[in-house]
Amino acid sequence: MSVYQRLKDLREDIDKSQEEIAKVIGTSQSYYAQYENGKRAIPFERVVALAQYYNISLDYIAGFIDTPRKLK
Repeated sequence: MSVYQRLKDLREDIDKSQEEIAKVIGTSQSYYAQYENGKRAIPFERVVALAQYYNISLDYIAGFIDTPRKLK
């Protein structure tokens, strides 16, 4: 699964809109949509913010593991 698809799946799993997640990570809905569609690389600090928001490890978001691990 691609990183971009994983971003979308994480968001949809908690029934949030792109706009809601964009606000959490400090960007616009249009930029966030581009992250999910793979049209724009997501900055590292925003990936970190997503990991904290979803309470999961960065390696899951990056696609290195298939089962999310909770942050401590």
